[in-house]
Amino acid sequence: MSEHVYRMIEVIGSSPESIEGAIGNAVEKASKTLRELRWFEVLETRGHVENGKIAHYQVKLKLAFTLE
Repeated sequence: MSEHVYRMIEVIGSSPESIEGAIGNAVEKASKTLRELRWFEVLETRGHVENGKIAHYQVKLKLAFTLE
């Protein structure tokens, strides 16, 4: 097994559908500009309520990628 060094950043993803959708949107968007994206960790979840219903979900993530 090779040794890896990672860099971590924090991002917030959102989705009107679900927490999983918010995570997926954040990872997908970040992967367009970050190479070697390896893992994520959910730090916070929250949402926005309008007229007594959930309008959208937000998830704060740590993303880690391998340094080249």
